[in-house]
Amino acid sequence: MKQGRSLKEAKAERAAKKKRARRRRRVIVLLVELLILFTLLGIGYVMSKYGKFQLNLFGDGDIVKNEGVRNEEYTTIALFGGDSREGELEAGTHADTIMIVSIDNETKEVKLVSVYRDLIVKRPDGKLGKANSPYFLGGPKEAINTLNQNFDLDIEDYVTVDFTAMADVVDMLGGIEIDVTDAEAAEINNYIDETASVVGKKAKHMKGGLQTLDGVQAVTYSRIRKNVGGDYGRTERQRVVIQKLAERVKDTDLSTINDIIDTVFSKVSTSFSLKDMIHLATGVLQYKLGDAKGFAFEHTDGNVEGIGSVVIPLGVAENVEELHAFLYPKKEYAISETVREIANEIESVTGCMER
Repeated sequence: MKQGRSLKEAKAERAAKKKRARRRRRVIVLLVELLILFTLLGIGYVMSKYGKFQLNLFGDGDIVKNEGVRNEEYTTIALFGGDSREGELEAGTHADTIMIVSIDNETKEVKLVSVYRDLIVKRPDGKLGKANSPYFLGGPKEAINTLNQNFDLDIEDYVTVDFTAMADVVDMLGGIEIDVTDAEAAEINNYIDETASVVGKKAKHMKGGLQTLDGVQAVTYSRIRKNVGGDYGRTERQRVVIQKLAERVKDTDLSTINDIIDTVFSKVSTSFSLKDMIHLATGVLQYKLGDAKGFAFEHTDGNVEGIGSVVIPLGVAENVEELHAFLYPKKEYAISETVREIANEIESVTGCMER
């Protein structure tokens, strides 16, 4: 009897194990199906919103890169902030913000580099000028080619956001908390009425201190530079605003995000194809914002005949090498002959050599 009960118990235990295994398999299959479903829903969502962008797809040969420049471990994107009063984000628009965005394709870490708008660079037309001039003269295509050729980058796509869109996003997220200095508050108050008029919102003057900025205040904060650090201070404030927005988005419900997309995408210009947009969107929940810096890392101010007041890198080649070490820490880099030639020309014109 005892042995019989033991055999019966063993059979029951084996049956229970099989049942649990089948249950686990069903759970695994269900999870996989849900993952596929969410992915397909995400793709469908992106497809439904894609047409809202101002699309500017590049043709073959539009984007120029230096010889030998290829970076498969990272995705590099140009991000521009346009100062457009009519909503047009192509040539003729001033690029107040110029950012290089690096995404580690494995870890999904995102790094940002703000390029000073007055940085002296060599344009695709062969002339030296300020970093924001190529966008005004030839739109995002010329701006990307300038970044690629001066810094050995392999940027193929861009996103340009009108600053009126930033005001909408900040307001729809309920504002962003920033510690504003008294000097910054004074400059904000000097220009906030102009910003409010352009974006069609109400201006609220402010004092210094830790506070929640609305859309008009945040845009004005990110654009001021006189008496508060010049271009260096402005790019730093722009990075602060982006980081604060990224933090707010993490805690935002899907309904609000959908409303933001419907409101803002028409004020965004991009070269991303639908296929590439879907590829980026599938990993959006994994992205994490890393460090952010201003470029050139080592610099001075000066005047160049025919250009005016500029930011001059102290050692063009050395700054580019440091840029690659920051954006692409897992990749070895050897500076190209094109960048060396540009460095020699800039150093010859400015008289500023390496640090």
